[in-house]
Amino acid sequence: MILPIIAYGDPVLRKVGVDIDKQYPNLDQLIENMKETMFNAQGVGLAAPQIGLAIRLFIVDASPFGEDDDLDDDERAFLGGFKKIFINPKILKEEGEEWAFSEGCLSIPDIREDVFRSEKITIEYLDENFEKHTDVLDGLAARVVQHEYDHIEGILFTDKISSLKKRLIKKKLENISKGIVKADYRMKFPSLKRR
Repeated sequence: MILPIIAYGDPVLRKVGVDIDKQYPNLDQLIENMKETMFNAQGVGLAAPQIGLAIRLFIVDASPFGEDDDLDDDERAFLGGFKKIFINPKILKEEGEEWAFSEGCLSIPDIREDVFRSEKITIEYLDENFEKHTDVLDGLAARVVQHEYDHIEGILFTDKISSLKKRLIKKKLENISKGIVKADYRMKFPSLKRR
């Protein structure tokens, strides 16, 4: 089932997610719904807070980058198959030089800004079968994971841009929270909640 994506301004996007266990209700169905929702919105990642759940769960599917001619063959091949479920993840280490890349977010449509992130991370997480993994990721894979990880920490990419850029997009952000934005997918806006 395709779920509405929570828009900028909703308090759930600012909550730090809580760990979940195998008994989390309908977890398999939730993961399938998140995959459908992400695919429908043409995203490369989706975190549970973006569908209204303050839990430590996110999914990534970087396969669209697998067709990017600007990347080298190895990175294209890796990203083409980079699809994972991250449950209760913890970034253990960030290393390397920070580099900028234009990021967007399904919860913040029509805004893209350069964000600096570490080039390499080590992350520990559980997969959908609750098996533990520790991965070392770099490049765009690390970036996508760091972006989604921020969501479960209550952080948005707009928190990582300069104060000048924040002032320049302030009105756009206010409009998003009021539902004054066009997106090619269903969204849920904080100011339009029924009272």
